[in-house]
Amino acid sequence: MPMSKVLPFSLEPNIDENELGNARLGMWLFLISELVLFAALFVLYLQIRGHADEWPRGADYLDIPAGVLSSAMLIVSSITMMLAWNAARERKRRRFQTTLGLTILLGTAYMVIKIWEYQVKLAAGLMPSTNFFLGLYYTTTGVHVFHALCGVLYNAYLWGPGSRLWDKRPVRFANQVELAGLFWHFVDIVWLFLFPMLYLL
Repeated sequence: MPMSKVLPFSLEPNIDENELGNARLGMWLFLISELVLFAALFVLYLQIRGHADEWPRGADYLDIPAGVLSSAMLIVSSITMMLAWNAARERKRRRFQTTLGLTILLGTAYMVIKIWEYQVKLAAGLMPSTNFFLGLYYTTTGVHVFHALCGVLYNAYLWGPGSRLWDKRPVRFANQVELAGLFWHFVDIVWLFLFPMLYLL
């Protein structure tokens, strides 16, 4: 009689868990590289600001209420992303679809607000070439919006076509949601540094 029929557990390695360990390591390495990118942008901003004779306040150019609303949306989206991961692990499909759907909507709303801010500034003649502050504002927030777009698209994939794994490979699917959550939390945390640096200081 095979040992797998006698023992109450399998002696074979859990492929999904092994994949998660490798994928999680890869995600952390990727996030570290992205952290270096944003750290370089932060240092560049502080260096240029520190050597400038005059530096505008963020409120002189930026819409503070829009920035606060964007921050609130991203904070809430981190919560809904975590709830989506928990729902995937607990096999609660309706709750997963609802919470991940809210994450996608909040991330999309954040990008819509940023695009609206860009349009208002460009219509007023506030170009990236106007001054160093605006140049760095467009650069740092533009890079961040691109990351948010990648996160929203991947979450949308998990909500739609990627959910085929829900029944076929539930553990693997929950692992993918966890990795998507790590990336999304990174996007949110970066914004919590960008917002005060650009809008409030």
